Amino acid sequence: MGEESPLLRSLGAAVEAAPEDIPLRLHLARLLLDGGRTSEAIAHLGVALHRDPGSAEARTLMAEAVAPAAPPAAADGGAVGGGAVGGREAGPASPGEPAERARTAQEPAGPPEFDWHSAERDIAGAVPPRFVAAEPEAEAEAPADGPPEDAWDVESVGGLRLADVGGMREVKERLEAAFLAPLRNPKLRRLFAKSLRGGLLLYGPPGCGKTFLARAVAGELGARFLSVSISDVLDMWIGASERNISEIFTSARRHAPCVLFFDELDALGGKRSHMRHSGMRNTVNQLLTELDGVAGAAANEGVFVLAATNHPWDVDNALLRPGRLDRMVLVALPDAPAREAILRYHLRDRPVAGIELGPLVRRTDGYSGADLAHLCETAAERALLDSVRSGEPRMILMRDLLDAAAEVRPSTEEWFTTARTVATFRESGGAYRELLDYLKRTKRL
Repeated sequence: MGEESPLLRSLGAAVEAAPEDIPLRLHLARLLLDGGRTSEAIAHLGVALHRDPGSAEARTLMAEAVAPAAPPAAADGGAVGGGAVGGREAGPASPGEPAERARTAQEPAGPPEFDWHSAERDIAGAVPPRFVAAEPEAEAEAPADGPPEDAWDVESVGGLRLADVGGMREVKERLEAAFLAPLRNPKLRRLFAKSLRGGLLLYGPPGCGKTFLARAVAGELGARFLSVSISDVLDMWIGASERNISEIFTSARRHAPCVLFFDELDALGGKRSHMRHSGMRNTVNQLLTELDGVAGAAANEGVFVLAATNHPWDVDNALLRPGRLDRMVLVALPDAPAREAILRYHLRDRPVAGIELGPLVRRTDGYSGADLAHLCETAAERALLDSVRSGEPRMILMRDLLDAAAEVRPSTEEWFTTARTVATFRESGGAYRELLDYLKRTKRL
């Protein structure tokens, strides 16, 4: 092949500069096709069809490019003029052949049908596919023999202990007397015929460390920890929520000793009399069944059930009956030692200077643990913004924390308003006696 013509070079450069110009690309393809450069023409036609699949001109040129070459003309011109079809003379129709066959043999052959599969193979390297099929997924391997894999995250709390919880001496004493001491002393438990059945309900204002206490209890027992929230249980399909609860207890029994912790129990086990949907009532019924032990009293051996709620008065009464969550412990606002420990924890990795925790602890009486964390975050923001404005980084100072304390207000006042009403007017059977005593002692009643 001779040297490429200047026209083709110019058209090729123009197409590279304007790849979206389909008419220009088709013109170049036509010239390449006329010049016998079929493979290059097919590449340009493939791009044109990729960008404009409905182009009639592109389809026609592609059909012409991929059509098989015509056979060479016979030396004897009479053979062609006699209408040879398919390499044999058509001739007149014999008496036994249908008239239709004879007529078909005499008609000239139409244009060959366009072979799209052949065209795709020709342009496979020049044009990327428009749609990529997903590779078939590998078949899952059959599970090895052994217990089924848990769908629930049963974790270890490591060396966490109640001593790691700052302050809250009364809460720790209540946990020790009501829950931990009988479990740590099996001989005394047998002597006093103390049953291991039943669970413990932690209640109090939000953000006061109920979940952290539950983890510390698991650490004291050397047990695994399985935390469950309403999102882990509820399902849109009928019967699926009940099955989830059953599987949760099965996982806890398999990993015994295990602390099974239900967070926000009022959402999962609310009063059935207030529920309009039968699905939620069935969920509470299943929870009651599992707490009782579907296979007898020993079914939940080694499973220690803890629950937490901000609104114990909204929990179904059946869940609080003996043998279930029959002990209640108030986790109130952090006392002074607890507030100091919380402040130290949230300031430990921040650049601080000249901090006096004593005045700050007194200034934050009535703050929850979450409020104290937010106070430290606000003080850090103030120091950061001041550093940005001045262009010189500085430490978090005492004035930042005091200004943050003036800005961040306690978030538990609404809870105490409801708690006062419950403790004063809805108290029955001494269930909220501890709450009533706390309100009196802290002058909130």
